[in-house]
Amino acid sequence: MENIFNVRNILIYLLIINLVAFLAMYIDKRRAKWGKWRTKESTLFTLVLLGGGIGGIAGMYTFRHKTKKPRFVIGFPAILIIEIICAIIFFVIK
Repeated sequence: MENIFNVRNILIYLLIINLVAFLAMYIDKRRAKWGKWRTKESTLFTLVLLGGGIGGIAGMYTFRHKTKKPRFVIGFPAILIIEIICAIIFFVIK
């Protein structure tokens, strides 16, 4: 049986989760403008925790959404940095 945790599958997953995080920021910004139902902040953080840090940060600044909230401005990059360090430790140092 083939190992599903290969580089190709991990890259595909990261691409998809980052696109989802980016789109979630876009959708939440549009809903905020129109006064509609909003995405929970915990959902946005969960997407970043699942590996969507780059997409979340890109969406935050592209759409100027949540940029005045320190928990996002500091939290999203902090999560991304911690995930990068963990990935380096896991894949390089073994």
